[in-house]
Amino acid sequence: MSFLEQVVVYLAAATIAVPLFHRFKLSDVLGYLIIGVVLGPSGIAFVSDPERIMEFAELGVVFLLFIIGLELNPARLWVFRRYLINLGATQVFVVGTFLAVLARLLGLDWAAGFVIGFALALSSTAFVLQFLRERNHLMRPHGRAAFGILLFQDIAIIPLLGIMYAMAPATESPVNSHMLLQLVSSLGLIAAFILFGHFLLRPVFRLLAEVQIREAFLAGALLLVLGSGLLMEYAGMTMAFGAFLAGVLLADSEYRHQLEADIAPFKGLLLGLFFIAIGMLADLSYLSTEPLTVLMLVTILVGMKTSLIFFLGRGFKLSLQDSFGLGICLSQGGELAFVILTEAANVNLITQEVQSILVLVVTLSIATTPILYFFYERFFRSLKDEEYDANLPGESEIIIAGFGRFAQIIARVLASKNIPFTAIEKNPSRVEFVRRFGNKIYFGDATDLDLLRAANTEQAKIFILAVDDLEDSVLIAQLIREYFPHLVILARARNRQHELVLRSLGVQNVVRETLHSSLNLTEQILTEQGFSQEDAHSIVETFKEHDAKTLMMQLAVHQDEEALIQTAKSAAEELRALFDRDEQAKEHIDETGPQ
Repeated sequence: MSFLEQVVVYLAAATIAVPLFHRFKLSDVLGYLIIGVVLGPSGIAFVSDPERIMEFAELGVVFLLFIIGLELNPARLWVFRRYLINLGATQVFVVGTFLAVLARLLGLDWAAGFVIGFALALSSTAFVLQFLRERNHLMRPHGRAAFGILLFQDIAIIPLLGIMYAMAPATESPVNSHMLLQLVSSLGLIAAFILFGHFLLRPVFRLLAEVQIREAFLAGALLLVLGSGLLMEYAGMTMAFGAFLAGVLLADSEYRHQLEADIAPFKGLLLGLFFIAIGMLADLSYLSTEPLTVLMLVTILVGMKTSLIFFLGRGFKLSLQDSFGLGICLSQGGELAFVILTEAANVNLITQEVQSILVLVVTLSIATTPILYFFYERFFRSLKDEEYDANLPGESEIIIAGFGRFAQIIARVLASKNIPFTAIEKNPSRVEFVRRFGNKIYFGDATDLDLLRAANTEQAKIFILAVDDLEDSVLIAQLIREYFPHLVILARARNRQHELVLRSLGVQNVVRETLHSSLNLTEQILTEQGFSQEDAHSIVETFKEHDAKTLMMQLAVHQDEEALIQTAKSAAEELRALFDRDEQAKEHIDETGPQ
């Protein structure tokens, strides 16, 4: 069966299974794992070579880490420093040592014990971060601690593999005299990448944005993610770590949210495929031949990691609740364990049978985490939902979509009164202009629902619709009415027909951009023609009231062209009659005098 046919089956299975798991309020990841088990060698054997799929599916983890990096500018990343450096290193050392000693007590030699202990000490970055993001728990204390530890684990893979190779038999070990040089080169490459990214990434994306071709911007985003990942892989790190670094470097840029909106669909699909591949790697035959051994190992792994990490959390001043949450989040084995165990089997530090059993144990341990976390949340009912940016200043209550001349006047008045606003604009030159206001600017197309959500539209109260393009304006109005019905929409209409369409969508506050300026000028023209100021103003007000009345009549028939034309003709005749009556009334007053 071809690769494309396999992907079609994966998508079909996910389409059926994931909504089913949602219905029973179970994790999507658990659904993907079960799909993998069913389709893999241990199930219906639809796929006999899951490693082939895994190589492609790992890109899902890469995209996930890039998006998380985009959400962590240096100021936010500083929040993680204690967890990354201190708690991360302590967790890997303490849990790895305990598990290594346990492996030695079970009869394995010290080299095998070290490999197994430290491989199983690592948790699943892909699963935990996706799981916490689904629940909006990543910025809670236990979420921040988990992220810091996972980030350290991604870095720790280099020395762990180096030590493992050094412990391998001489004929199998790839270690040579150049290993120290490679380590120094890797650190230099990382430093060069950070320097390059800091000074060049934003100008590059500004150029791509100025082209005004979304495919070019998307191609640049994919090149950045995959290129940075490959660069770090050449340096001996994981691709995910490279993508994370690239995301952090762009976290403060105005292009952050458009990048996230472009990458998110790839991340979701590939991450699902990644967990399906993990499920396929599980060899369930050991559950029938050695069920007690497998279940005992899963219980020991999950129980020991939960307990040890709980006590570490308490030692680092986390609350009882957050320490439990941290222990459960990191209680499973992870995808990096597959890398270490595979390499260990290749250099004959462990047998193929031990590797297969441990891969099954890791897979089953991942499946236990959603269940344990469910009971954790039920137990700590005081756990309340918080915003991801809860530790940061509140978002502005006003969103301005489009930042042309019309919106700039609004922004100047708001800025003069120190009223904050958030702007969404796809023109790069205007983006630079908004940055000078000191307000938030999101580069991208406001017709993109993901971008609207990224701009915290759900937390806003007022949405100012001021984009130039009529079709975009209508589409944005539809999105706001459907997905953010709580918002008060204040819309700019380019012409009468545009206003009719916006009002038909339920937008009540619409300003036709040329109407008021035209009427003001008309009033001045009338005074220049000899009308008194009072008469000129009365004529203009009469026209304005009649125009508003006509607009409401046309709103009922605006989709019927013939009826619309007839309404316009009738309105014109009615207006002439109205002015004639006003003129007759004025002449009568002039002849008889005031009554």
